[in-house]
Amino acid sequence: MKYIESFKEGDRVGGIYLCKHRQAAVTKNGKSYENVILQDKTGTIDAKIWEPNSSGIEEFDVLDYVEIMGDVSNFQGALQMSIKRVRRASEGEYDPKDYLPVSEKDIDEMYRELMDILHTVENPHLKALVDMYFTENESFQKAFRGHSAAKAVHHGFVGGLLEHTLGVVRLCDFYTKQYADLNRDLLLTAAAFHDVGKLNELSVFPENDYTDDGQLLGHIFMGAELVRVSTRRIPGFPKRLASELTHCILAHHGELEFGSPKKPALMEAVALFMADNTDAKLESFREILKGAGENNGWLGYNRLFESNLRKSSR
Repeated sequence: MKYIESFKEGDRVGGIYLCKHRQAAVTKNGKSYENVILQDKTGTIDAKIWEPNSSGIEEFDVLDYVEIMGDVSNFQGALQMSIKRVRRASEGEYDPKDYLPVSEKDIDEMYRELMDILHTVENPHLKALVDMYFTENESFQKAFRGHSAAKAVHHGFVGGLLEHTLGVVRLCDFYTKQYADLNRDLLLTAAAFHDVGKLNELSVFPENDYTDDGQLLGHIFMGAELVRVSTRRIPGFPKRLASELTHCILAHHGELEFGSPKKPALMEAVALFMADNTDAKLESFREILKGAGENNGWLGYNRLFESNLRKSSR
C-alpha cells in the first residue's frame, strides 16, 4: 500500500485505508457531496466524494476499512483526495496495525526517560503518588503508553499522551534549573499527571473520539478528580500540598476561555501552563509542516495560529 505521508499532488492512489470520518454535505450550489477522512499509521488525509450516487461508490461506514481509488490535489496548502471509487474491504485484506498512527519515537525508551526524571522526586507524598500509578499500576501504565493526547491538533496518535507528557516534564525540569523559586517536586508531579484525564476523555484507537464523560466533564476535571481522590489514599498527605497539586492541573490551560476552571495562582501552575502550551503548539506546527510534504511555499491561513504559515529556509 502507499502510505498517506508519501502522497503527492497529482498522485492517483489505490489501496485500503481506514475511514476515520464520513459526513454528508451540500455545496453552495445545492449539490450533495461527502466529507471523508482516511487514515493509516502515517497520518490522515481529507477526502471528498463529489459524486456520492455514482456506481463506483459502494456502501461503507465510519471505522470501516475501505478500498479506494482517488486523485490527490492541493487545496489551500494541504493535500486533499477526490475519491472516485470505494468499497468496504473484507477481513483478511488488511492488517489493522497498518492503520493506527503511532509515535515516531520508541515508546519503551520514552517511558524509561519519563521514569528516570520522575524517580528524582524527593517529597515522600508526591513520590508515593507517582509510584501509585507510574510504577505500581500495570493497567494504568499500559493505557498511558498507548493512548493519544488529542483527537486532532497535536499528538493524536498511539503513544501521543506519553510523548506529550514527557515533553512537558522535560520542559518543567529545565524551568526548575533556570528559576530556583520553583518547587521542583510539585511541578514535575503536576506535569506527569496534567493530562491523565485524557485516558477517560478519549476512547482507544481506532476510534480515538470523545467519550460521554469527555464531552460532559473534560480531561481537566477528570484528571484533577483522580489526583484529588488519590492523595486522600496516601496516609498523611498534606492537605495544602494536595490543593496546590490539584490547582496546577485545573489551571494548566492558562485561561478560562481555553477550558481552565482556574487561572494560574502559583508559580508552578504558570510554569506548567507554559510548558504544556509550548509542547502542544510546536508539535502542532510540526505536524502541519509534515502534512505539507514537499510544499515549501506558503500553506495558507491556519486557525490555530491565526496566521499564514510556511516552512523556514534550510
